[in-house]
This record gives sequence, C-alpha cells and structure tokens, in this order.
Amino acid sequence: MDELDRKINSAFPGYAVRKDLVKMVRGNAAVPSYVLEFLLGQNCATDDEAQIAAGVERVKDILAKHYVQRAEAGAVRSDIKQEGYRRVIDKVSVELNTRRDAYEATFENLGITHVLVGADVVKENRRLLVSGVWCIADLTYSANEAKDESPFLLTMLKPIQMAGFDMDEHVRARAAFSAGEWVDVVIRTIGLDPSQLSGREKLYQLTRLVTYCERNYNYVELGPKGTGKSHVFSEFSPHGILISGGEVTPAKLFVNNSTGKIGLVGYWDAVAFDEFAGKNKRPKPDIVDIMKNYMANKSFSRGIEQVTAEASMAFVGNTSHDVGYMVRNSDLFEDLPAMYHDPAFIDRIHAYVPGWEMVIIRGDMFCQGFGLIVDYLAEALRHLRAYDYSNLYAQWFELSDSISTRDRDGVTKTFSGLAKIVFPDKEMSKEECRWLLEAAIEMRERVKDQLYRIDGTFERVEFSYADRQTGEVREVKTLEEAEYAGAYHARDLVAGPVASAAVPPAGEDLFDAREPEVEAFATAPAAAAEGDDEARDDGPALFEGHREFRENQRGASYDTLFGDYLEGAREVRVVDPYVRNFYQCRNLMELLEVVLRRRDFSLPEVRVSLTTAPDEYPGSHQEDYLAQIRDAVAPMGVDFSWEIDRTGTLHARHLYVDDRWDILLDRGLDIYQRFDANDAFCLEASMPEMRRVKQFEVTYLKVGE
Repeated sequence: MDELDRKINSAFPGYAVRKDLVKMVRGNAAVPSYVLEFLLGQNCATDDEAQIAAGVERVKDILAKHYVQRAEAGAVRSDIKQEGYRRVIDKVSVELNTRRDAYEATFENLGITHVLVGADVVKENRRLLVSGVWCIADLTYSANEAKDESPFLLTMLKPIQMAGFDMDEHVRARAAFSAGEWVDVVIRTIGLDPSQLSGREKLYQLTRLVTYCERNYNYVELGPKGTGKSHVFSEFSPHGILISGGEVTPAKLFVNNSTGKIGLVGYWDAVAFDEFAGKNKRPKPDIVDIMKNYMANKSFSRGIEQVTAEASMAFVGNTSHDVGYMVRNSDLFEDLPAMYHDPAFIDRIHAYVPGWEMVIIRGDMFCQGFGLIVDYLAEALRHLRAYDYSNLYAQWFELSDSISTRDRDGVTKTFSGLAKIVFPDKEMSKEECRWLLEAAIEMRERVKDQLYRIDGTFERVEFSYADRQTGEVREVKTLEEAEYAGAYHARDLVAGPVASAAVPPAGEDLFDAREPEVEAFATAPAAAAEGDDEARDDGPALFEGHREFRENQRGASYDTLFGDYLEGAREVRVVDPYVRNFYQCRNLMELLEVVLRRRDFSLPEVRVSLTTAPDEYPGSHQEDYLAQIRDAVAPMGVDFSWEIDRTGTLHARHLYVDDRWDILLDRGLDIYQRFDANDAFCLEASMPEMRRVKQFEVTYLKVGE
C-alpha cells in the first residue's frame, strides 16, 4: 500500500476497495461493477493480504450461490417452489399498486412480479421506487388462487448498493486530501492508474462525470476507438444509461403518446448515446427536433402537455479521421449523422472533449491500488446535482462581455460540475479556480469554433476572462488552434478571428504531481509568448525570446527546439537536476543525437557536459546510465562528461551553447508525456515530433556576439 492507499482506507472506511479485485470475482456473472465493488468494500476493505483473500472467496461464494442468471431463472423459480425458500441476488424495483393499496416488487433477472413488499422496507430504501436497486432477498413460496397476487413471498430484502448517503460526511472525508490527491482518488475510482495519465487526460476523465452531478448538461466526446469513452455510462453509476448504437425512438427517450409514460430522460440522471457518430445513420427528424428543444429548454412536448426533465445528455462516438485532417479539411463534428450536423443542435452542446487527446486504454493502465467503490462516488455526484457552483469563479474572475448567453451557460455548467467533483466544500484557491475555468472555456470554445466553419451567420466571440484584482485579461485558445495555427481558421465562414487580448496562460501541470518538485495546483504567472509564428531565417539570426507549449501539444522535438542553436556547436553544457531515471537519461541521449546531427565535422570533437543532482534512492543506476551514454557517443566525436551536484541547491534548468546562447528550460529535458519506448511499432518512439508534451516554457537568451 502506498500513502494514498492508506489515506483512502482511513478517510472512507467501508467504502474503499482494491480495484484489481473486481476481475477476480466477476467470473461469468453479468453484475455491474458497482455491485461487485460494494460487496468487495464490505468484505475486503483492509491491507491484510490474508483477509483480502478470504474476503474475495466470500464474495465469490455469495455470487455463486445467490446470483440469478437470466438463463437459469426458471430453474431458480422451481427451486423456490420445491424447497420453499431461496436467497437471491437480483435487481429489484417497486411500484405502488393503488388498487391493492400495496407495494409490489419486480425481480428483473428472476422474472417475477407483484411480490408484496412492506411499507417499512420501501421507506428505508426509496430508490426501489425510482430506478431499482440490486439487493439480496429471501423468497418463499405459498400457492394462492388470486390472479393478481404472486405466490412468491418476500421475507427479507437488503440493498447491496448504497442505500443512503451523508453529504456532510463526504465533505469532511474529502478534506483529508489535497486537490491533486483527490483528483487521483477519483481517477482510481473510475478504475484507471492516475500515474499513467497526463493532467489534461485526468481533467477529461472528470468532465465525463459532470453529466452525473450537473442537471441538463450536454456533452460530446469524439475520438479514436479504445479510449474508454462509454465506460462511465455503462459501468460507473446506477443512475446512468448507455444507449447502444446511438439510436432511440422519441417514445422511449421522451414520452409515449399512447400510454403517457415518460421516457428515459425522466428516470435517469445521464442518458448516453454510444456510437453516436456515423454519417450513414438516419435518425428520425422528429427526435432531433424534440432533442434540440429539450437540450435548450429542459422541456419537451409530444402532445398538449409540456414536460420537464433533468437528465443530462452525453454523445460519444468515433472519428474516421485524425484531428489534423479535420482541422484542415472539414470540422470536428464531421462524423455526426447529417441530421445532427446542424448548427442548432451543435450550439446546444456545453462541452466538447477531444477524444484524440485521450490515451488508448492498455491492460497495464488499470488501477491496482485502492479507490472508492464506484457506487459511493456515484451517490456523491447525484447529491451534488441539487447544488449550484457556477458562480464560484466570480470572486476572482469575470467572463468577457462578448461571450453570449449560450456560450456562458456552457462555460459555467462545465465549471460548476468540475468544481463539485474536485471541491465539494467550495474551498479552492484562485489558481485552482483559474485552471477549472480555463478548461471549461476551452471545451465550449471548441464547439463555437466549429460553428464558425458550419454556419456563416454566427458572430465571432472572444473567449477571455479578466482578473478582478489585477485587471489582466487572458484569452483562452483550444489546443488545436495552437497546434495548427495556420489552418485552424482557414475554412471559417465567419469573418476572421478577433485580435488576441493576451496569450494562453502558462503554468505547471496542475493535475500531475509525478514530479517531486512540482506542487499540484500551483501555477506560474503567464508570460508573453512573442514571435511564436515567426519564420526563422536560414542565417545566423535565430529567435530570441520566450515560447510556451501547452499540455498535449505535438511538434516539439529536441531538434525543432534546439537544433538551429546547436548547429556547429563546440561546447554544450546541460544543467538539469532531474537526469536520474532511465527515461530521463534516454531524453539526454536524444539531445546528444541532435548534437551529432548538427555537428561541425571540421572540428575534432564536441564537448558536452551535464550538471545534475544525485539519485538518492537505493539501487540507483544513475551513474551507470551516464557511463553508458559516454561510451556510446565517444566514438562519434562527442566528449560527454557529468558532474553530480550534492549541495541540494540545484534547481534551474539551462542549456548553454558555446558562449552564445543560454536556453532556459522550465521543465528541463522532461517535456514528453508517457509513451512506450520499448514498443517497436510505437510511432512516438521513432518520431519525437509526434509525441504529446507536458506544459512547458523555453526562453532563448543571446549572451555573446
């Protein structure tokens, strides 16, 4: 167990579970993860391996004896009749039969209805009346002649989901964690290892959950296959439903005109449309029209009655082209069915999560440590739906007046949802608030920027905000605009973009606490990024100034960053306190490869020196790695040496080239997101310019003539 494991078990006793145990107990039982985790949380919430093993066996035994498989329902019903008694695990829902003045239960897998339930059971478990609850129940059998009465009698019912929830206790338990730690707890609860995700990837995982804690939230995520887009809607919460294929009838989704029964939006907190993309799909025009009205006004009508509902809408699907192609040739909504590729529908989307920034889920990315049982977090999010956090940013920041009401709603709803998840007590710092606000602005701006390409009647909007204390105005840009600056607005039907009020803000990776020297949620002041788009001359006149790179941006290889400055270099000095682990030494080796490519072969050798801090962990291979680098480059005319600074004061990162340039690196050489360097077929391993980067800054200072 690591420190976070211990804190989770201490702060949430009974609601913590080791995530890798779910696969061990599932077997062939089609039981949702939140049910399995509830059972595991009751039996395995400990760090004692022997007790965990015993708890896993108990859970397996419970499922084997009592879980009702649909295919075996007839045999189970017969067993109850023959033996007179059976304990079952099934999903139970209850309705009030006013003619009999009695509550009646339906057992979903077992296939029995009209089972009488005591009023006290319903009073203690009100969710039985809403969406149904997975329960352990004792049933007996007593034949009777009444046609509307079931021969099955319920003698005991115990929910195996969260039957109640204490919001105040949740807030108190959350206070035991820093913001960065709590984000990692949520990511673990979803089932992923947070150490393998970048800050933006963590943020987008949280945004998927906003549909559960924010009413009438409209969210879209399009991207490559295999990024886990639909997972949180199928396995995460009992309050969400995933519609496979992305198609549904108006009667099922909204209201059945024949019976007057309300559809899915009246019973679920989140309705997700899986495989929503597909140009060849032909949804019915009437459902698109009703959906647009519902997404805008929270109401719909299929007759004379106006009906309101609170369900959030999530649209997830795969893209058929990469983001570079879409930016240059179409738009980011290009794969939607024609009926949905409609400005009126798209404008009602509050946030667009770029699925192409999400990593493809691999087997080693699943969490092996402790997290919360998903049903607990699902209940926390459901209770937070009743609260409004949308104006928390107003104590520090003010959105631009040019942002329209619909755009503002998109920004504030996303901000509110993220704030509920990370800061349920509303206690956040100014910089933490800034990070969530900028993320919310970018996700809504991504929607609006595509509308400029689709419909020329829209007006250009400056997505910026002002600091109430300093008056500083910051304009937020999407990452796609930073990566494809020349092509991003080339196909717009709306007049050219407004002048920037300020450059995109820079700061540390707020959700990434992997670096020991980086404090989670601590940003650095933004600095002017002048000359980013200047074309560098072929001669000696190289760029001087400051450049910023955003998290997950591509195109920043060591050659593009430093190659021109290393051309013909005689002496290079690298100062970076974090050249310790294998991947960090590999980064140094890649820099030396650039030195070799840019070497002046009229010179006998190039001297390269490194000043770094010691790796004090037991079993360190730091100096072994550096010696291997020295031996590898020596035959190629590079004289590599290193110095270990043991004063404990080394912090700044520099790349000194001869007596001409001092290149300041705020992250040193550690600028790349995680990738599989051992995979021979990994494109990022062989093409550094295709790697996604961490957020970092570079300043080029000319120090000699």
